[in-house]
Amino acid sequence: MFEFDQYLGFLAFLTILTIGFWLMIFLLTFVIPYWIFGSSIERLKEIREEKKAKREGLTH
Repeated sequence: MFEFDQYLGFLAFLTILTIGFWLMIFLLTFVIPYWIFGSSIERLKEIREEKKAKREGLTH
């Protein structure tokens, strides 16, 4: 059915496919939401600081 080098190529293909699959699962379920959530928290902090600075600038 397969010669030995074809078998090794098939195993390499399955290994790369499996690694890619689990990497995509990891990225989509952990890394990307963590990145989006963290950046939005930082942006909200910056907006609050800008509003606070404007208020303090107007009162003083």
